Amino acid sequence: MIKNYLVSNANRYASKWLVLAIDVFLILVSFILAYIIRFNLTLDFKSENLFIQLPIVAAIVITAFLFTESYKGVVRHTGVRDVYKIFNAICLSSIMMIFLVILNRQFIMVENFTIPLGIIIIHSLLAFIALVASRYMFKTMYFNLIKKFKVSKNVLIYGAGEAGILTYNAITNQTSSNARVLAYLDDDHKKIGKVINGVMVLGRDVLTEYFISTKEITEIIVSINNVESEKLRELVESLVEFPVQVKIVPPVESWINGELKVSQIKQVQIEDLLDRVPIDIKKSKVSEQLKNQVILVTGGAGSIGSEIVRQIANYDYKSLIIVDQAESALYDLQQELKQNGFHNFVPIVGDIRDKNRMNTYFQEHKPTMVFHAAAYKHVPLMEYNYYEAIKINVAGTKTIVDLSMNHKVDKFVFVSTDKAVNPTNVMGATKRIAEMYISSVQQENKTKFITTRFGNVLGSNGSVIPLFRKQIEKGGPLTVTHKDITRYFMTIPEASQLVLEAAVMGEGGEIFIFDMGKSVKIFDLAKNMIKLSGLKYPEDIDIKITGLRPGEKLYEELLANGENTLPTYHKKILIGKVKELDYAYVKSKIDELCVSNMFFNGNTIALMKEIVPEYVSNNSEFCKLDSKGENIRVVQSEKKIFQS
Repeated sequence: MIKNYLVSNANRYASKWLVLAIDVFLILVSFILAYIIRFNLTLDFKSENLFIQLPIVAAIVITAFLFTESYKGVVRHTGVRDVYKIFNAICLSSIMMIFLVILNRQFIMVENFTIPLGIIIIHSLLAFIALVASRYMFKTMYFNLIKKFKVSKNVLIYGAGEAGILTYNAITNQTSSNARVLAYLDDDHKKIGKVINGVMVLGRDVLTEYFISTKEITEIIVSINNVESEKLRELVESLVEFPVQVKIVPPVESWINGELKVSQIKQVQIEDLLDRVPIDIKKSKVSEQLKNQVILVTGGAGSIGSEIVRQIANYDYKSLIIVDQAESALYDLQQELKQNGFHNFVPIVGDIRDKNRMNTYFQEHKPTMVFHAAAYKHVPLMEYNYYEAIKINVAGTKTIVDLSMNHKVDKFVFVSTDKAVNPTNVMGATKRIAEMYISSVQQENKTKFITTRFGNVLGSNGSVIPLFRKQIEKGGPLTVTHKDITRYFMTIPEASQLVLEAAVMGEGGEIFIFDMGKSVKIFDLAKNMIKLSGLKYPEDIDIKITGLRPGEKLYEELLANGENTLPTYHKKILIGKVKELDYAYVKSKIDELCVSNMFFNGNTIALMKEIVPEYVSNNSEFCKLDSKGENIRVVQSEKKIFQS
């Protein structure tokens, strides 16, 4: 019953009048003690004078407290500012007391009201100590009592530096927190064995499963500033091996008003364990490029398109047109933008394959820049629905490209994929054909056509990480198509940043490629996600190998055979130099493909393979259209490239 009462009343505050009453009581006690100290710890003074002096002292300190508002601070959160207010109140009351004593000596307004100046000085010191000590005593008692009756979780803080101490303060000062810090962990031998805030600093070598189980530790919070991303990733990856939740403190620059809040301490995400440093583009000219532009974004409600829209919304553009056929997703984006204070945009539910309708939008809004992100992207689905893949990824792109030329758009930025490189599936082949069409029209038009090519995007619709999260929630197993399959990854903001940066860099005809670091083994990714969930592989959740899906590659590439790269002003962004094409032939063949697909001609896949000679199907019904043995030879050659 006592426990329930304390917990339920944890967030109530003591009345400011009660605090004032206690402060006045302590002041009066300090005044009596000042007399006793002044007279050598004896009562050898006229105690009857206290009956006259105490009410006057009380009136003076009440006036000082009311003026400085020192009694209004929340006792449980007493800090430096509260102590400063108490100091001001004591100084003010002492000055008022001295002034009144001197005045009374001159005019004798109150008889027997003569306080020695030494007592006033002693009293001011005692009073200051008493008020400050009482607040910290009540604060300590309050937290100890609440912590005693609340369900606790035992926490280790990795890092005994300034960031670690601030993390400890954030945890212990929050009433709603049920965490108890058992120890700091640090690699610095000079700190090991010392005590900070009453908490011992231990070395990393104590961290064993036996130690964690006996101390009932449930969380390890990594709190280290100014550490290299690679070292931080290795540290976090070593900690997730233990049966605990691993959390991480954000960089100082992202703290709210320079203060760390417990809500900012987040559980480590799988993105933190990828073997790559996030790409950061500084001193960008995007703002200058987008100023006063009328911008059209196709596929604007999709994973990449919506993030491009969010980033553009922060710039000084003239107007923003968002086109997508997904009504619900577009509505959600519209509401999000409005709630964030953005209103200068036009959401349009439309299909890029509808040339007449798209032409109307171009005539009405007159865009000067186009970001083309609309596409079908799921490899297995497009393998079975190749008609739709060709219609949206090739014909749809062709429609937007042609309209951009006709309406004299300044820049056209196309969002492509690494699956367009030596494609083994319909989706990748359609994206490569779209790239080729864009390259062909660049030769004959003033519009600057720019292509961006990158790998898988973390957290995008249908990507592997959201799938793994859902499978973990259901208790597993996690499904991986092949134990050796690898993919390149980047975050949605990074991908969108590349697209915007390409719009600045591009002069027409380039394919911009990110240096995405090392490719990630999907099997290892699955194991790390299981560990991050506080579970064990394979005891709690297993991983099931399902076999490669139709059209799926073991290894993705960012460059095709015959392509190489040129540097840009950012070391992580490269320009892919594509092999020369017979543009007239390519353009005529793409026109033929679109017409054939429109009339459901069964030869469309064969025609795609003619347009893209390197398109060799893998694990697909379309393998029969390739030369005998060609499919096996290409897959083996790409494996050798990546192993080297």
